[in-house]
Amino acid sequence: MKNPDLRSPCDKVGGLVYFGRMVDQIRAHANGELPPEYQANLGKGLDEHCVNFLGVSYDLLVQYVNEAVFDEAILESCFGMGHRPSEAETYIWNEFMLKRGWHDDASQTVKQLKREQGLTARSEIETIFQLIDAAEGRTVRTNHYDGSYLDQISLVVGGRRHSRLSSCSHLNGF
Repeated sequence: MKNPDLRSPCDKVGGLVYFGRMVDQIRAHANGELPPEYQANLGKGLDEHCVNFLGVSYDLLVQYVNEAVFDEAILESCFGMGHRPSEAETYIWNEFMLKRGWHDDASQTVKQLKREQGLTARSEIETIFQLIDAAEGRTVRTNHYDGSYLDQISLVVGGRRHSRLSSCSHLNGF
């Protein structure tokens, strides 16, 4: 099921994983280019998680996609009508989505889909995003944290801004 016209769910738009892929699917569907096996889940599953996170309806997102050319403009419209996530919320969203299917309520779905797609021998496939990338012929990215992203963000705890999570030794009560 290779489909190079859809971005990897790991690719980011405005700092958010998955959003660009969802936009690609909406555009492909509007142009009659989305394969039938993708159409059944439009607005459901990962799409539903994403629009809920942004605080907009899927139908409103489709309207924005049909009216705008640039992904960033579509995302800004979502922020304007829904929820603009903070840096911390964006980080949590990305980490949750990157690990979806790994030791959570979607784990059985990943195992079942791996069987159905003949990918059971691929032990590196542990998440939904990895499964999608493998099924579409992309290199599977690991979800191992190298520490670089957290070094770039700050965290607000107790009203105080901390530049690095690794320097939070004074937060013993948390």
